[in-house]
Amino acid sequence: MGAQIGNNPIAERSFPPEADSAPAARRFVLGVGWSNESDINSRLATLVSEIVTNAILHARTPFRVAVFAADATIRVTVRDESIAVPVKKAFGATQPTGRGLHIVEATADRWGVAPSDDGKEIWFELDKVASA
Repeated sequence: MGAQIGNNPIAERSFPPEADSAPAARRFVLGVGWSNESDINSRLATLVSEIVTNAILHARTPFRVAVFAADATIRVTVRDESIAVPVKKAFGATQPTGRGLHIVEATADRWGVAPSDDGKEIWFELDKVASA
């Protein structure tokens, strides 16, 4: 598990498993205003899009997005009601899907999955300052 940023999110919201939820979740997380740096916000938007899209396409249940933030780190969690744990897949150049977790792994400073009896939580963290 990544660094614990706090027990209480600074913002959280539930979304239905619909395509319109991906841009809504992006706007929600970016609206917290944790960073005003375009490169960090671009990474943040990409990560939210990938994890939320996985919840929409694969879990197909309502999901909850929570944002935990400290001065130097932000943690975003996406909790859905599916017990199926995501798996990184091999993908071909012409396949339209299968890249999501590869993108998350390459973009996040830390990420993981926490399964539970009633679903799972996928989380990622970004640092404002690059790790040494």
